[in-house]
Amino acid sequence: MDTVGVIVWLYVVVTILSRSHGDRNVYPSAGVLFVHVLEREYFKGEFAPYIKAGDSSNDPITFNTNLKGYPDRPGWLRYIQRTPHSDGVLYGSPTAEHVGKPTVIEITAYNRRTFETARNNLVINIMATEEFPLPYQAEFYIKNMNVEEMLASEVLGDFLGAVKNVWQPERLNAINITSALDRGGRVPLPINDLKEGVYVMVGADVPFSSCLREVETPQNQLRCSQEMEPAISCDKKFRAQFHIDWCKINLVDITKVVTVYRERPNPGPGVLPDIGEYDPPSEALQSRDYFSDFVVTLAVPSAVALVLFAVLGYAMCCRREGVIQLVHHSSIQKSTKELRSMSKNREISWPLSTLPVFHPVSGEVVPPLHPDNYETTSMPLMQTQTNLQNQVQIPQQQPPGDNYCMSTFRRLEVNGIPEERKVAEALDL
Repeated sequence: MDTVGVIVWLYVVVTILSRSHGDRNVYPSAGVLFVHVLEREYFKGEFAPYIKAGDSSNDPITFNTNLKGYPDRPGWLRYIQRTPHSDGVLYGSPTAEHVGKPTVIEITAYNRRTFETARNNLVINIMATEEFPLPYQAEFYIKNMNVEEMLASEVLGDFLGAVKNVWQPERLNAINITSALDRGGRVPLPINDLKEGVYVMVGADVPFSSCLREVETPQNQLRCSQEMEPAISCDKKFRAQFHIDWCKINLVDITKVVTVYRERPNPGPGVLPDIGEYDPPSEALQSRDYFSDFVVTLAVPSAVALVLFAVLGYAMCCRREGVIQLVHHSSIQKSTKELRSMSKNREISWPLSTLPVFHPVSGEVVPPLHPDNYETTSMPLMQTQTNLQNQVQIPQQQPPGDNYCMSTFRRLEVNGIPEERKVAEALDL
């Protein structure tokens, strides 16, 4: 594995910034992954010694990279630095259209403890290659890696060595590396050491091996559609270090890709034609009548609104259906007001047990067992006869030989006659 990894790694361009103060020149090849490490140790020597106490060897340093004369980097070049205490990495894959065009990248280092800056230039001279592009390209999605971890020379060399053992090509190049976040992936939760994931594209000069083609079988396609892991025979050669999502592998044979040519419009020189000097309008402008504009914008909509209002009024007030709706609406409002007035005066609605009833013996109407000023909200529905004033007990008739029982009534007067007299007259009958 180590020997193969070293051989394959020769196809990947990796440079480390030297300690010279001049511009650094690198010569990557088109279609081959370019990786450039910005070492913090180099830029520490650019900063003056810090007079205050502190560990100057662990100063937080961040980098800013941009194309010289422009605010950002070229489209094919990316940059990543996870923390101010880690090295920065420039990486990307230049294309054939960048060949022969020197690209000067300005690198500015910021010391976050002393607020000092240091600047250096990186000159990227992209070289053409006869092997570009390789006809067979495969893109792998590795779930247990971040992009800065995958860019390390040892890790990328091990991965290319595993691919070489499976594919068995004569030439194998790493073409590009992309973070899953750049493909629309979600930031993982900071638990269980979850990784962002990384896409790695490699190219070779021989057709795809049978192992790589296994993911295209109907059985594995069905398992992928059901979000199950497909059965790949060569997965064990990667599993020890790289967890590959085989459902996301992408195999491209560029010899069968149909190139579509689109005619681009001629952008021109970017200079407006000379049409002479600007001629402002004359000061003697004619007056304009805005009455027609007023009629169109205000009068016409107002007239339409009046017609609609008249039609609605006729339908509601003059038609039978409209009158019925108005009467129904009025009755609902009247009932609502009546219910609200009754809810304000709760003494109007007495419980059934407190209304006047007939006397069980005399047959006279007996008033309710509460005064007019009694609090009705706390009155029970069924009145008991215990603890009542002016009570009188009268015997009830029973069969011969049996004892009689006493019934209790409240002493009242009906039409000026005491209740006891009414009870006696009722017993004499």
